[in-house]
Amino acid sequence: MTPRYWQQASSELAQTDPVLGQFVQRFADAVLVSRGDPLATLVRAIVGQQISVKAADSIWTRLLAVLPELTAPELLACETANLRACGLSARKVEYVVDLARHFDDGQIAIAHWSEMGDSEIISELTAVRGIGVWTAEMFLIFNQLRPDVFPLDDIGLQKAVARYYCHGERPGRRLLVEHGERWRPWRSVATWYLWRSLDPLPVEY
Repeated sequence: MTPRYWQQASSELAQTDPVLGQFVQRFADAVLVSRGDPLATLVRAIVGQQISVKAADSIWTRLLAVLPELTAPELLACETANLRACGLSARKVEYVVDLARHFDDGQIAIAHWSEMGDSEIISELTAVRGIGVWTAEMFLIFNQLRPDVFPLDDIGLQKAVARYYCHGERPGRRLLVEHGERWRPWRSVATWYLWRSLDPLPVEY
């Protein structure tokens, strides 16, 4: 699934920001893509915390072999030993189970997200153990395709703004906020192009 707003957002950003205009032209053949299932996306985010991409992919493959249908009830019914055998640490097993419990008992209510603002969904997600603000923001960008998320604590975003707008100096939080204001209401899109400028491979989450 790709965002309906992508072409409009890219065009408007290119017209108002020459730096982004270069990237819109350079990466014209790529767009932001959602992986779909919210629970699977969040579980995968927990799996990948503080380990290499290769290690995370290996654990994810084993987890799907144990749970081909990755649902909240299936996760809650799975024995801790089986989750640990997939390569999950004891702490990450706790996080994944807490996440599944939030989905299962309705504390995370996907059906209502279309009526909720970004900050409301972030609050709902960060109530889960192991999910911080940055993870919730990545989820909003890459799963929910929210157009105006601006992850201030993201290192890649900070590096790109430093390189292209601040003569190589890492911007403070206040300055970064000010830069972001010029990209409203498409800050997710601006951030995606800035990530692409640092890495030729599309950012996925």
